[in-house]
Amino acid sequence: MSNSIKDDFNGLIESGSREGQLLDNIDPERLPRHIAIIMDGNGRWARRRLLPRVAGHRAGVDAVRDTVETCARLGIRFLTLYAFSVENWKRPVFEIEALMTFLKEYLRKEIDNLDRNRIRFRTIGRTEELDETVRLELAQAIERTASNSGMTLNVALNYGGRVEMVDAFRHLLAEWRRQNIDPADVSERDIERHLYTAGMPDPDLLIRTSGELRVSNFLLWQIAYSEIYVTETLWPDFRRANLFSAIIEYQKRDRRYGGLTESQLAVTGK
Repeated sequence: MSNSIKDDFNGLIESGSREGQLLDNIDPERLPRHIAIIMDGNGRWARRRLLPRVAGHRAGVDAVRDTVETCARLGIRFLTLYAFSVENWKRPVFEIEALMTFLKEYLRKEIDNLDRNRIRFRTIGRTEELDETVRLELAQAIERTASNSGMTLNVALNYGGRVEMVDAFRHLLAEWRRQNIDPADVSERDIERHLYTAGMPDPDLLIRTSGELRVSNFLLWQIAYSEIYVTETLWPDFRRANLFSAIIEYQKRDRRYGGLTESQLAVTGK
């Protein structure tokens, strides 16, 4: 581990601690550019403690804060958090209101830290359908951090992978009509230009907490070749050491993007 990254955690991690040992095992030259996280398990965390579900969501805010800070210190360029899906509208009204309240509280409390650490805040999803008070908080955070050059923090709100593709295709169809484009000329790059994540690299690493083995309609286009890491840890308990472990596992993977490595090619003789 380079001293520069260690220095970024100076005073936060004790030498010889489990976190320190994990940090030592991270190769700073092979960090993922983009990490995406399905933050799952808030309800189960609360249920195991005989608490209401909203208590799990509130506890999950601490995990968000810790993860954002850790990724920024590591030098991760993009972090995307799945906060509220289009399917989440099916939940009880009081739970939805609590989630939106926690979101606004997070932004108010953390905006100074985000700005100080040069983190650029963004959202992906149909945020125009959210409550006006939520949209105002989001707009203020986006505007204030727009010129920051550090990590980009994407929060997926009222998001769904299929909905994202529908919106992308609608924009693309409108473009075809305006420019009289032959559909046969449309490429993957044309579609990517109209995704919510246009201009960003696809996630290198997708983390899912709580042990569930599904992608839950999250970044369906973008995670085609992402490395997937699933942990049994519930989101409110996810901390720096868990993130370090996920990155170490990612760095053990052999990313081939559908092809073969040089050693595999040598074995096949092709």
